[in-house]
Amino acid sequence: MNFASIRIITADVARLTAFYERATGTSATWANDDFAEVKLPAATLAIGSTRTVALFAEGSAEPEANRSVIIEFLVDDVDGVHQNLAGAEVVQEPTTMPWGNRSLLVRDPDGNLVNFFKRPA
Repeated sequence: MNFASIRIITADVARLTAFYERATGTSATWANDDFAEVKLPAATLAIGSTRTVALFAEGSAEPEANRSVIIEFLVDDVDGVHQNLAGAEVVQEPTTMPWGNRSLLVRDPDGNLVNFFKRPA
């Protein structure tokens, strides 16, 4: 398992991405208007639009409400992680997302969102 990124949900992706580009001196990579990543040597800061939240679980993240961060881990087997986390609060069962990632969304004991995902082959 590898730590992949931290994602911040925002109502204004361009504004927040510009701030982090300026703060880090790193240009973001944009997937589309709803998603950008600031890739740094040790970690990636992902910035997603509020419109992307419904793809995971409607209302599970809210910008500017201390519910805007999704901690993400790149794993080899999403379904295996799901089995290993039996008893955890599952927000979204393992699902293949429209962009091809296989994703499992759970809450940690403090209520933070954690996404375990595998990229398409």
